[in-house]
Amino acid sequence: VQLQASGGGLVQFGGSLRLSCAASGGAFRSYSLGWFRQAPGKEREFVAAINWSGGSTYYVDSVKGRFTISRDNAKKTVYLQMNRLKPDDTAVYYCASSSFGTIRIGVNEYEWWGQGTQVTVSS
Repeated sequence: VQLQASGGGLVQFGGSLRLSCAASGGAFRSYSLGWFRQAPGKEREFVAAINWSGGSTYYVDSVKGRFTISRDNAKKTVYLQMNRLKPDDTAVYYCASSSFGTIRIGVNEYEWWGQGTQVTVSS
């Protein structure tokens, strides 16, 4: 499975961005998908996940109510809509895919990773 993330950029405090991650190869429809982020000097952390059908989602507390993960199986794409962005959201964002199919929040539970896209929120 190859994953290609896009949509990052520079945005002001309170602004919005929509990240996309397009997949090729593999059984996309049966995989769960996740978004992680890594700020400078920090470990990669879980942000959001969605199960194979899109019927179940899960978020880290710091983004609940502001971020929304979704997927389009026909387009083999997962999205992360980010609203009311804060400077603390600044990081490189990575999409990932897991053959488990159910919600996964651990870095080691995902087999395939995209290359990352930079999100910078100015104060």
